[in-house]
Amino acid sequence: MAETKREIERKYEATADTRLPDLTRAAGVASVTGEGVTELDAVYYDTPGLRLAADSLTLRRRTGGSDAGWHLKFPVAVGVRDELRAPLSEKLPRSLAGLLRSRVRHDEVVPVVRLRSSRDVRHLRDEDGTVLAEVSVDTVRADRLLGTSGATAAWTEIEVELADDADPAVLDAVEKRLRKAGVHPSDAPSKLARALHETGGGPAEKETAAPDDGSAGAAVLAYAREQVDALVRLDPAVRRELPDAVHQMRVACRRLRSAFKTYRKVLDRDVTDPVGAELKWLAGELGHARDQEVLAARLSDALDALPRERLHGPVRGRLRRWDRARSAGARRRALDALDSPRHLALLDALDRLLADPPLRPGARKKATKALPRAIRRDHGRLADRIGPALALDPGHERDVALHEARKAAKRARYAADAAAPTLGKPAKRFSKRVKAVQSLLGDHQDAVVARAALRDLATEAETAGEPSFTWGVLHERQEAAAAASERELPGVWERAEAPGIRAALSR
Repeated sequence: MAETKREIERKYEATADTRLPDLTRAAGVASVTGEGVTELDAVYYDTPGLRLAADSLTLRRRTGGSDAGWHLKFPVAVGVRDELRAPLSEKLPRSLAGLLRSRVRHDEVVPVVRLRSSRDVRHLRDEDGTVLAEVSVDTVRADRLLGTSGATAAWTEIEVELADDADPAVLDAVEKRLRKAGVHPSDAPSKLARALHETGGGPAEKETAAPDDGSAGAAVLAYAREQVDALVRLDPAVRRELPDAVHQMRVACRRLRSAFKTYRKVLDRDVTDPVGAELKWLAGELGHARDQEVLAARLSDALDALPRERLHGPVRGRLRRWDRARSAGARRRALDALDSPRHLALLDALDRLLADPPLRPGARKKATKALPRAIRRDHGRLADRIGPALALDPGHERDVALHEARKAAKRARYAADAAAPTLGKPAKRFSKRVKAVQSLLGDHQDAVVARAALRDLATEAETAGEPSFTWGVLHERQEAAAAASERELPGVWERAEAPGIRAALSR
């Protein structure tokens, strides 16, 4: 994996005549040391259609300076980016190429702009001599290499980058001094964005799937685009093993599948069903590592909660070995799915669906009328599962029925979430009530899955000549947890079933 650095910086307009003010007057800055002038030469790469620039990503190959090499930058927030670095080479390193795959697809990345900068660097230090920030005055020349080849631009800018582990307040203090000196923030988010703009234009504006005309079709397609954008954005996050990325990507898959089913009078299921099947496949491939992670954490927490006298045998070592055996290959399986032609075909299919949506007559109806009907239909579907499940005697059949009810609760909740921008508070309140049902059913299902795992662990322990007592104790506790969820469910469901919750959707 490439080296990652969190970059927090601000850019300011300047001219060749701009002079930096005395920055030792900025709060916290005790001294300013000159670090000399460095000549930088960077070629920026993108697809011919500038797909990376459209999502505010930058990919460059730079020579000169202390960090020569390949740099890929992902936006995190305004003025904040994650920069991934790889050693200098002629070809784009594989460690970076994979992170671009969901956006680049079948295209190649080609040189689009060359930037040559003369960088005059100063370090701002505190009283102990620790570097707080780097201030550079960059004299830049941009040469367009793609499209309007031969076009050039030139400018001067000031860049202030926060040092690692430094207090971000120093950026505010420096900006205050710069503004007093008549130096103002740049409108351009990056050198590349400015270079593209001044040498012939940047990426085309992203087209929305449909105008916001108040129709059901416009509302559903806007929601679908949010989920598709999330799939594309989360692909590199999963590869980078960022926290919760796998879970969020699976959620995006599920939300899309649910929307296709719930709003079947808006979008033709002859078109969406095959896409939904591929979304189910992707969520499944991503899920193995996540499911095991959740299960192992539950069992570990359960062990931690046991009194010491109930810990018989090498139970923690047994749990670790069991977890490693089940986790082996799970991440590789997820990455293989993301690298597969099938995944790219799915992303392409979603793009086609949004570009030419298979709208049905119901898409022309007012969203304020059509969406509540769809939500109430999903709520009824949930009710049809909750009641019979609660009527069953405790046991396997009831566990299966409650798991099916959980799936229906997710679908009803996602239906309300899709409608929230249109229906506002009533949809959000409905979603919150149904989410409580879903969460409780989720806890129940986790206890059911944990019991099965504990039976396996007990069998493995007995085979190895170890005591199985502790696994039996944990099994009993998970059984009690499931029973507690079942006792709580009627009250939680009653609040989600209240007629006023459904009726408010149509007001």
